Amino acid sequence: MGMSGVEPAIVQRAREGDRDAFAAIVQARWGSLVRLARSVVGDGDAEDAVQDALVVAWNQLSKLRDLESCAAWLNRIALRTCLRRARWRWRWLPLEEAPEGSVESRPEDTIDIQRMLLGLAPRQRAVLHLTVIEGMTDREIADLMSITAASVRSHRRRARQSLERIHQQQQRVAAGRGS
Repeated sequence: MGMSGVEPAIVQRAREGDRDAFAAIVQARWGSLVRLARSVVGDGDAEDAVQDALVVAWNQLSKLRDLESCAAWLNRIALRTCLRRARWRWRWLPLEEAPEGSVESRPEDTIDIQRMLLGLAPRQRAVLHLTVIEGMTDREIADLMSITAASVRSHRRRARQSLERIHQQQQRVAAGRGS
């Protein structure tokens, strides 16, 4: 079995239309794909986004040339699906639900990481997830996201700056309530 947890023979069978083989691929990759999706679109939309991505993958499986790269190919499809979904969601999000400027905290709360991450742009969340959770290099992330390694570093830097700003805002709100 390859590093992706998917045997090339199973990928080949799936390419030939074997639904059980594709189900085995889905089972092997589901957890990783959902974790990636959660980083970009949040818990509520993650599984739906992955399911949408898997429909795309099933329909385009014949385009996969390198059977060994199935995991990276699925990650790329899932990431693109999530980024489209995130752009659409933010376009129609009610203003009062927008993360920027709406981060609130109670003094007794600890840092709400998920809320902080929602304050980031979807690409920034994806870069952080791929760096911290998946342990990918800048080059691997760049290839996955179809951007340059310099852009990866730029997204990561902006994400860290935004997280610092959001954290400071949370601290000010907590200090204001504690007075």
